Amino acid sequence: MIAIDNAVELAIKTYLGLPRRATGVAITRKEFAEISENFGKLLDGLESHCQDKLLGIDLAEVEWYHRLRNQLYHQGNGLTVEREKVAVYAELARLLFANLLDVNIEFQPDDSRDRVGRFLGGWVAIEKNIASIARQYRNDLTVTGQRIPPPMVAFQGLANMKVLKPKLARRIDHFRALRNRIVHGESEPTAELSDAIISELDGINDELTKIISES
Repeated sequence: MIAIDNAVELAIKTYLGLPRRATGVAITRKEFAEISENFGKLLDGLESHCQDKLLGIDLAEVEWYHRLRNQLYHQGNGLTVEREKVAVYAELARLLFANLLDVNIEFQPDDSRDRVGRFLGGWVAIEKNIASIARQYRNDLTVTGQRIPPPMVAFQGLANMKVLKPKLARRIDHFRALRNRIVHGESEPTAELSDAIISELDGINDELTKIISES
């Protein structure tokens, strides 16, 4: 858990510290020095400058795992953490690394972690597809000049407009709740995730892709 958290912090610092020509992110040296002071400020910097890199990533969840890591580090006498939480944080870290640096990290085969990775990866694809649909309906979702809302906010608008049919919207909402339970440690991935569940998630992405192509 400590090693994963260190990797998350290093990935964020590396991305925010890259030249503007490489990322398109304009951060002055002074601002970078300030946001590098602690983990919370790094997350604030990501939120301010890199919203498009956070699809499928909830920074509040990353911060929660960081606090759990701090408990292990500073109050670690006899304290440990469930294997499932380590696996979930590892997958969140892998997704964030891929979003920021466009590099996919491959882990050694592990059936439980592989399912978590496939599930969270499928959820990222759902958010990306919803973001694509939202761009097509930008004028209906925003006031002129405003940013397109985050995918899950746009999801509600698209559902209200019936761009996403009620049955599809209910299925997406169901999987959003499942994703949150797993990431928040309220459900065990081994009990919740099956090949059938992941196949259904893939089917939702197929439906969203069809909506994109027909819009």
